[in-house]
Amino acid sequence: MTNSVYFENLDNAVKMALDEDIGSGDLTAHLIANDTESRVQITLREDAIVCGRPWFNEVFRQIDPSIAITWQVEEGSVQSAGTIICELAGKARQLLSAERSALNFLQLLSGTATTTYAYVSALHGTDCKILDTRKTIPGLRLAQKYAVVCGGGKNHRLGLYDQILIKENHISAAGSITQAVEAAHTKHPGIVIEVETETLTQLKEALETKADILMLDNYSIKEIYQAVSLNSGQKKLEVSGNVTLKSLPEIAATGVDYISSGSLTKDVKSIDLSMRFI
Repeated sequence: MTNSVYFENLDNAVKMALDEDIGSGDLTAHLIANDTESRVQITLREDAIVCGRPWFNEVFRQIDPSIAITWQVEEGSVQSAGTIICELAGKARQLLSAERSALNFLQLLSGTATTTYAYVSALHGTDCKILDTRKTIPGLRLAQKYAVVCGGGKNHRLGLYDQILIKENHISAAGSITQAVEAAHTKHPGIVIEVETETLTQLKEALETKADILMLDNYSIKEIYQAVSLNSGQKKLEVSGNVTLKSLPEIAATGVDYISSGSLTKDVKSIDLSMRFI
């Protein structure tokens, strides 16, 4: 979790969150005397993977660097409902102004990590890996990708710039799978190339190219088994489309290498947290 790429826009993401929440000033917090000192605790209200400490910390740093933050749990750890995960001490006005933005980051990223952890757990005992997608909340791509890794998953690609994924519209515009892959190799040598296939006929064509990974999009279980047989270990295979937590073991049993799901970041349920003065 030390890869600095995840934190490249952390300060800007936090600044935007604070700007949209506080704007010209926190009118309610200003009812409290500025010299009032307080302590607060953050408590989990449900079982979760705790994730998002860097963003949480940055919110309070931007509001008031003198606020003391003491974490009781490690980032990426599994914690039970009722656990006090963090204590803070500082001026009450600043603590209140930072509360919502800080909790929003922690709830969202813990939710992403917790969902990912459930998916990863469903694949226990297999060699199949769970991947995320680009279906992320705008502006929080790197934060959610970080949370996926925190939950034990793998990043598919960060964006359009670090891997090639040739999808149906690219194939249509290029003329064919073969032509699209050839163009990718010519223009971007050394970059991983993945091709999305929707039929076994397309898969057969893609197998004749220099693509590294073949995506089986919305294949039935029977078709996935057929694809694995046709591939015979030549290339990495990824299943995508209509993937659910319940269907993961059956898909993994076919022998594919990866399963990708937009649900990890798109349909994420935030974790319930509370901040209380003590």
